[in-house]
Amino acid sequence: MQFSQIAWRAGAAALAAAGLLLAGCSSVPLDESAKAGTTQDEAASGHRTAAGAALDNNAVYFDFDSYAVKPEFMPVVETHARNMMANPKQHVTIEGNTDNRGSREYNLALGQKRSEAVKQRLQLLGVPATRIEAVSFGREKPRALGDTEEAWAQNRRADIVYR
Repeated sequence: MQFSQIAWRAGAAALAAAGLLLAGCSSVPLDESAKAGTTQDEAASGHRTAAGAALDNNAVYFDFDSYAVKPEFMPVVETHARNMMANPKQHVTIEGNTDNRGSREYNLALGQKRSEAVKQRLQLLGVPATRIEAVSFGREKPRALGDTEEAWAQNRRADIVYR
């Protein structure tokens, strides 16, 4: 690789990092009523409806070394599919995660398979693929720290995140 290519890649990486940093430092106040799963009435009263509260449950958990969506998590997927069908402008990112066992490459691939499995379920329930992005964080975003079965189980998941 030539020096100019290395310099260009380093500059592009620095520019991307600066953009991410600046995006997180916005001074524009947030419109609190626009949060996913809320309505004007909920924001004004400070109370959540049952539908809004149901959207708080956004994780689908998986067995060790598996990307099969278990039947007990289908209600979570169905709730989010109904919300997306009722709100045609909503988009989600499915974030696949793993526990800390296995290589980095293996966990990234497994996390991707988990996010794709949830995406496929949403699509089967009528949500267009163009409104769903599937990504993998592998073991980089643990929900629980530690090397116990309880911690590992909390980290083997796919999170449905509204954007």
